[in-house]
Amino acid sequence: MRPVTTVTVALTGASGLPYGLRLIDCLIQAGIRVWVLYSQAAQIVAKQEMNITLPSRPTELKTWLQQRTGAGENQLQVFGREEWFAPVASGSNPADAMVVCPCSMGTLAAIAHGMSDNLIERAADVSIKEQRKLVLVPRETPFSALHLENMLKLARLGVVILPPSPGFYTHPQTVDDLIDFVVARILDQLNIEHTLLPRWGDTTER
Repeated sequence: MRPVTTVTVALTGASGLPYGLRLIDCLIQAGIRVWVLYSQAAQIVAKQEMNITLPSRPTELKTWLQQRTGAGENQLQVFGREEWFAPVASGSNPADAMVVCPCSMGTLAAIAHGMSDNLIERAADVSIKEQRKLVLVPRETPFSALHLENMLKLARLGVVILPPSPGFYTHPQTVDDLIDFVVARILDQLNIEHTLLPRWGDTTER
C-alpha cells in the first residue's frame, strides 16, 4: 500500500458518529492531512447521539474541527456535498485513502452501484476506480440480504467492509474504550501507527 498522507473521511447518517469524529481526531494527531465530507443526515445524528450541532457551512465546520483537534490551516479541509471542484471529485487528485464512518446503508448502496449524486458518493467512486484504499464502516443491524449483497459486491472490488464491532478481550471500561477499539481497526487498515489499545498477545500497558 502506498504511504498514506491524505485521508478523506466522510460522515453519513448512520448511527455511530462518535467513531467518525474520533477517527478525525486520531488522524490529525498522527500528522495526516484530512479532507472531511458530511451529509445533512450526519448533522441530525450528531445532535441525536452527541448533542452536538455540526455547522451547515463547510467553512464553519472546518473552524469547529480545528478547535476540536488542533489541526493546522493546511492540515484540514471540509467540502460541501456538491462542491464538485474539490480534489476528491477527480481521479487526478484523490486522497491516498477514504473512510466512510459511519456509513449508512443508503450510501453503501449508492457506492455499490456507482452512483455519484453527491460528493461523498463521487469520492468513493474515484477511490474505487483509482484503486485507492476505501474503508466503509456500516452501522446497521440486522443486515438484510440486500445489504449483504451490496457489501459482497464492494468487497470483491477490494473495498474494506469494517462493521463497528468492538471486541471485549481488551477489557474495555468505558464507551470511549469501545470507540477506540473500532477506530484502531480503521487505522490499522490505513497502516497508520497508533497506541489506542494493545495488540493481541502484547502485555504492555497502555
